[in-house]
Parts: sequence; structure tokens; C-alpha cells
Amino acid sequence: MLTVTALLAPASAATRNVYVANLRSNNVSVIDPATGSVVATIPVGANPEGVAVSPDNSEAWTANDSSNTVSVIDTATNTVSTTIGVGRLPGPLAFAPNGAFAYLGHFISPGVGGVDVIDTATHTVVADVAVGNQPFGIAVSPDSTRVYVANFVGNSVSVIDAATNTVVATISSGSARTPASIALSPDGTHAYTANFNSNNVSVIDTATNTISTLIATGGGPGGVAVTPDGGRLFVPEENANVVAVIDTATDTVTATIPVGSVPISVLVDGTTAYVANGGGNTVSVIDTTTDTVTRTIAVGNTPFAIAQAPTPPLALPIVTGISPTHGPEAGGTTVTVSGSHLTGATQVLFGSVPASGVTVVNDSTLTATAPAQADGTVDVTVITPAGTSATDPTDRYTYDEPAPAVTGISPASGVLAGGTSVTITGTDFLGATSVAFGSTPAAFTVVSDTQITATAPASSTVGPVDVTVTTPAGTSATGAADRYTYSYPFTGFYAPVANTPTLNQVHAGQAIPMKFSLGGNYGLDIIPTGFPTATQVNCATGAPVNTSTLTDTAGGSGLQYDPTTNTYTYVWKTQKAWAGTCQVFTLGLNDTSSHVADFQFVD
Repeated sequence: MLTVTALLAPASAATRNVYVANLRSNNVSVIDPATGSVVATIPVGANPEGVAVSPDNSEAWTANDSSNTVSVIDTATNTVSTTIGVGRLPGPLAFAPNGAFAYLGHFISPGVGGVDVIDTATHTVVADVAVGNQPFGIAVSPDSTRVYVANFVGNSVSVIDAATNTVVATISSGSARTPASIALSPDGTHAYTANFNSNNVSVIDTATNTISTLIATGGGPGGVAVTPDGGRLFVPEENANVVAVIDTATDTVTATIPVGSVPISVLVDGTTAYVANGGGNTVSVIDTTTDTVTRTIAVGNTPFAIAQAPTPPLALPIVTGISPTHGPEAGGTTVTVSGSHLTGATQVLFGSVPASGVTVVNDSTLTATAPAQADGTVDVTVITPAGTSATDPTDRYTYDEPAPAVTGISPASGVLAGGTSVTITGTDFLGATSVAFGSTPAAFTVVSDTQITATAPASSTVGPVDVTVTTPAGTSATGAADRYTYSYPFTGFYAPVANTPTLNQVHAGQAIPMKFSLGGNYGLDIIPTGFPTATQVNCATGAPVNTSTLTDTAGGSGLQYDPTTNTYTYVWKTQKAWAGTCQVFTLGLNDTSSHVADFQFVD
């Protein structure tokens, strides 16, 4: 019966413990990363050469080289729960990220290696894929569709299609001998092999399955691990007792870290790396921010492999509410964003524009200052290291359009009957719901945010009215710039009077009938106070000689209207004293228009 030597109380399955396969002591050391101490030692099969932890952290498996078995460890109790019979001389072991299968390298026969495909739900071998000689390292792509096998004696890397369990590519180079370990970049675009006898690391382009670069290292690189951001590699050099640190952007060694004797394998978790020192029976703990060893932990005899459950994926931020939901185009509004997984927010976007003043209150609340932006509705999204929140109606923020403003009218006047096409200029016209001339609505078309064309409606009274535009943001303020004047349809004076520029010659003192039509009867109060007037002017230049004076009517008849001819008549009584002068007759109307006729008086 298998037993566990408990050094401390076993950690719960939620703790991502580090599992170390001790080749010559036939057991596994369990390290609590929080304390840096061994919390359990678990007997397993003979010569455990490989170890892997399931993605859900529920099981740790060891490949027992001399037992031809896999020991399945329950991580909640740190006890072996079952044993799986596998192929001959099993070694490297890896789980697919989706957790459905585990892949185990072993020997099929001399010169031929194999990979057992194990169903993790049933703990049974469902396929055996022939690969190169002596598989020594296995890595599975992030999407679980490809399995990469480093064949130590075969001097190659086999690529397995996980859907068909067939080898679809073999990668080799005479300059990349005895690949002892393999790791994949977080995005799956590159694979890295530590080539033990070539003293280098291969960089494999997984899109083309070709070696793109060889990075020189020190003696005997035996393991390789990639940092979670994909920026660096940690490569133990067994012959030099150091770990080389490689910058993946420049493909150069940037540091070497002294560790224990014969470092064989390495694990990187966030800012910490663990190195299994096969010749020193220890694990070196490295702070990857300073590239220094911070602790050395004694484990079993010949620690050969080391593993930990992958870091659980960070939950994407979720936005469930915005308050307030609108604000001015100028920005500056402090907006409270509600949701979940907001801790660690690095940016808040209003549409595509970053907000300022982002403050994370807690995991479900943050505040941000809305940036300036044109009117309209945008999604507010939150960016954290896990990614960007999905858009949803609950994250909408509306930039309020200011109330429209009218800055010009052209033409500025028209007839009472309406129908004049008027161009209205101004700002913030988009979304206009109505245009009014005074209180009368008009038909209109929004041409742009700064222009509207409208048809002036009919009016029953003459004179100026304010033209206003209404949008959901409000109605334009009134002012001199929006004035439109309704005018009488004055067409000129009728005979016997000729219109300007003709100079009418008349006898001084005679009564002159000033006839005109407005197209209808608008009553007899169409002439405002102060009109008509007569003004003496210089006959040669037209310059005024005196100020205007009110005219007199012959017999006090005043203004008359004849419905049969649809004409108005004002009989102007002239003075005998005007003989030899020139006078300008000015007829003012209530629509603020003025109409003139020129006269020269003779005896």
C-alpha cells in the first residue's frame, strides 16, 4: 500500500503546488510556493522521469520509467489515486491545455519512439503514435490541436495532429542535435528546443514547422521554459550549473544565473522560476525580476522533472453599468463603471478614445473621466491584463449634442404666401425634429450639421419672425441672426407714375395718384406712422437737400383700395412751391419695406 510522508498539512487542491519527480528515490516532492517548503513526499513507481499537473490542478501524473506506469496523484490529498499501464520506458509527459488528453513519450522499440495518448476522463491509453527515437520532451499547443515531441536520439521534433493522432511534420537540423526539452510560446507561434549536444536553442516557426533561428548557449542545455509573457526563456545548462536567460525579441542570452549541481529541468510561474538540480538533490527558486536565486529547497534523490498546474486564465472584465450615461461633448464628466473583474484595469476606452483619471475602487467598481468626443453614443470598455470587456447595451455612454444655434438666414425675407426656399446656417443641426418660422412649422431637410434648407410657410401678418431649429438637445435661442421677414408682394407703382430710375416730370401743385398692388386686400393700415414722405434732392446728383417730411393727401382722402382692380391708391398732394425742384416719394409699408419714385417739378 502506498503511503505519504506528510511534512506539513497537505495544501488544498486550490493551491498550485509544485511537483518534483525524484528519479532515484522513487517519489515526488510537493512544494508549497507560498512558503517555499516541501509539504509532502509521495511514493510513486520506479524511476519517475516525467511529471505533469492537469490544467484544473486536480491531478499530478508521474511517468515511472522502470515501472512502465503512470501514477495519478490526487492533489487535494497528495495520494496516488490510480495507476495507468503505459508503453515501454515512459518519460516526458504533458497535458493538453483543454484537459481532455495527456501525452506520454516512451520507447516502442530500439530506434523508434512513441507517444501514448491518454484519455484523462477514463485514464486509458487510446492511441500510440510512432515518433522519432527516444522522445525526451513534449509540449502541446495552446489550442490543444498540435503536440510537439523532442526526440533526443532522433535529433528531430515530431509534430502530431491531435485530431488524427498522426505525425504531420518532422523538423530536424544537423545543427540542432539531441533536443532534450521543448516549450511553446504563450501564443503558440514558436516552439523552443534545448539542444543538449549542440549547445544551442532552436527557435521553430510553428506556422511553417521550420527552424528560424539557433541561439547559442553554454554547455549542455537540458531544459527550457517560457515566461508567461513570452518575452524570455530560462534554459538550464547541465554542464555549467547555471540557467541561461534568453531575450526572445533579440534571441540573445542576457544573463546566466548560478544554481545547484546539474540543473536538468525548469518551471516558470509568473515572477518565479523553479530549477530541478539533478546532481544536488535540490530545487533552486529564482526571482525572475532580478534573475537571482532566492531560496534552495532540499528534495529527493535526483530531481529530474518539475511541474505545476498552469496559471488559471484571468477572467475578462465585464461592464454591467455606467453612471451617468451621458455628458457633454467637451468631456470631463466623472463616470462610474460597474461590473466585475475590474481589478488591474490599465485603460478605459470611450469608443476608441482613452479616458483619463482611471481609478479602480474595487473589483466591481472604477471611475474614469470621459474624454472629449463628438456627439453620439459609444461603448465604454475596460482593459485589464486578461483582455478587453465585451460591448453590451449596458455600457453605452452618450455624448450630448448641444442645443442647435442659428447663425444665418438666406434669403432673409419672403412673401406672405410662403414657399420661399430658405437656407439656414448654424451648428448642431443633425437630428433636427422641427423648424419653425415664428410659431409656424416649416417643411425642412437637414443637409449637414451646419445647414438646413426649409420652405417658408405662409403667414397672415407681415414683419420679422424668428426661425428656430429644434433637436433632442433643445431649441435654438432667438436673436437678430435668425430673423426672417414676411413682406408684401409689392410689384411697383402703376401708371401714371414710372418707377425708379425713371424721373417723372410733373407740374408743381398737382395731385398725383400713387397706385400699387400687393396682390390682395390687406386693409388700409398697411402704411406705418411716418410714411409716406417726400425728400427734396439735388436734381443732378440725387443728394438730399433737406430732411424727409410727411406728405399730404388731396382732400384728406388718405389710402384707398379698389377691389375691382385689386389696387391701392394714395393721392399725393404736391406743393406749387416745389416748382424747379426734385423730390423723392417714399412709401413705407408695415413689412418694413420702402418703395420710392423720383419726381421733377415744373411750373
